[in-house]
Amino acid sequence: MTGAILVLGILPVLLAAAAVSDLMTYTIPNVIPGVMILLFVAFLIVLAFGGHAMSWSETSPHLLAGALGLLAGMGLFALGWIGGGDAKFFAAALLWLGWDAVFGYAIIASLLGGVLTIGLITLRKIPQPAFLVRQGWFARLSDQKAGVPYGIALALAALLILPYTHVFKIVAAG
Repeated sequence: MTGAILVLGILPVLLAAAAVSDLMTYTIPNVIPGVMILLFVAFLIVLAFGGHAMSWSETSPHLLAGALGLLAGMGLFALGWIGGGDAKFFAAALLWLGWDAVFGYAIIASLLGGVLTIGLITLRKIPQPAFLVRQGWFARLSDQKAGVPYGIALALAALLILPYTHVFKIVAAG
């Protein structure tokens, strides 16, 4: 089970990396959701070798959630509401969180995204100190025409939901 704890421990680091990347560059590199998917496969393998294999009935809701997340993300991307990195990241996060967390994750991410959006609208209406505006990442955040780095909300929502998921409970139960 130690291996599963290690694998699951890497996920929050990837979530945080996606949030920071989106904040700083308005992109989530493809490598992050890609590693999240590979890490989920590694998690399943480590569990199996540790004698705690997840059955198909336990694994399939995670696959279904990831697939639904990918379809929803692709739809939102096609409408121009989110970026492609956000869509892939959303799907990879849902793979980990599972079917039981789909709606809670979507609601929490939406609420956090709304708070983030309101915060950015407010930030963009007030004068900014010159030393901050000279920072490229801050200049993008304060730009009236820039979008919202929604990956921040997606990552934070995943971190908030993760302790209540099936995979987390498996590891916690030992």
